[in-house]
Amino acid sequence: MNELIASDARQVEIVTERFVLRPLRASDAGLIAHYTADRRVAEGTRSIPHPLPPGAAESYVRRAMAEDRDEDVWAIDGSANKLAELLGVVSLTRIDQEQSELGFWIGAGFWNTGFATEAVSALVEANPHRSRTLFAEAFQDNPGSARVLTNCGFEYLGDAESWSVARDARVPTWTYLRKMG
Repeated sequence: MNELIASDARQVEIVTERFVLRPLRASDAGLIAHYTADRRVAEGTRSIPHPLPPGAAESYVRRAMAEDRDEDVWAIDGSANKLAELLGVVSLTRIDQEQSELGFWIGAGFWNTGFATEAVSALVEANPHRSRTLFAEAFQDNPGSARVLTNCGFEYLGDAESWSVARDARVPTWTYLRKMG
């Protein structure tokens, strides 16, 4: 079972076997910029541009740390277990009072390690937004992300498409839903 630690009134730390999910801090910007400069990482998301403009990572971290943020972002921090201080991020965006959308990315050097599944599973189990329903999507050319979602109990809802800033195009997606207890 994961351990929850209050870090502030709005966002908790979640301790897993291999890492801690913790709120972003200013020092994360460098590794975020490093990992998201990889075209493959950027193209796996809706909102990360490629190439990454100067200051974009710092701006992202500032938004994630703001009191009036609309998205809670957790760093996947493996430093307590001799892993990288930032392996990727996982996030929840509140859609309404009972629904949130989950998102995640992992640095390319850490793909196929189970880190994404462990992070998503921990966030789902903790359910810090106390959501009744979680939504998520994966680009159809990224079956690894789809497997993470299904491994964490998300059910396929249907096909859709979303805009990818890095690709400058609409990209076919698979949409998933997870009903919470």
